[in-house]
Amino acid sequence: MAAIKLAKENGAFVFGVCNVVGSSISRETHAGAYTHAGPEIGVASTKAFTTQITVLTMIALRLAKAKGTLSNSDFHRYLQELEIIPEKVKEALETNDKAKEIAATFKDAPNCLYLGRGYNFPVALEGALKLKEISYIHAEGYPAAEMKHGPIALIDEHMPVVVIAPKQGHYDKIVSNIQEIKSRSGRIIAVVTKGDTQVRELADYVIEIPETSDALSPLITTIPLQLLSYHIAVMRGCNVDQPRNLAKSVTVE
Repeated sequence: MAAIKLAKENGAFVFGVCNVVGSSISRETHAGAYTHAGPEIGVASTKAFTTQITVLTMIALRLAKAKGTLSNSDFHRYLQELEIIPEKVKEALETNDKAKEIAATFKDAPNCLYLGRGYNFPVALEGALKLKEISYIHAEGYPAAEMKHGPIALIDEHMPVVVIAPKQGHYDKIVSNIQEIKSRSGRIIAVVTKGDTQVRELADYVIEIPETSDALSPLITTIPLQLLSYHIAVMRGCNVDQPRNLAKSVTVE
């Protein structure tokens, strides 16, 4: 709220992305969009994350079209892909049993490393955040391209490494990262596009997701990571909806 106040005082146009109609942000901003995710019960928001990415993606697409940096055909291609994303999310949710199986193996790990490139680096951050929030396991999300600048020192046979490796995007470079992890005995959990063979040969565990365009892949790749965190937390006896020390709304600066 303080950030909104400061922005407005300096003449900025403020656009709010909110879920709850009539919330503080919707009252204070000049304009906005409601995500209509329905009630978000859990403190570690999941539906909110997905719907916010969707709204921000639509804003980016409209701006790109208005500026002429995105062709009409590409604009409509992205919109068509967005239309079928719900079906692909539904398919991604079918990885639940696989996530549960992997969770049973790693529920007592003291640390976990998440790696992603490009659009999927923020997904690595989200995956690590969810694990920290609800299972109380220390986790770090890191750009896979920077792995050799620090995190590689942590990798041994006791370190689970979650790698987001869809076929679209920086696939060959991610495969190279996985080979580096494998050579240091890291235990690899890979999120891959359905039908992948190259990463499957290297990884200890593989979670398959439906293929989508690189720019929209976070809407799909996030799902199995959230499921993995959920099952690990439940197996550790943690309160998934109300993690310790966290609140749904932070009211102090």
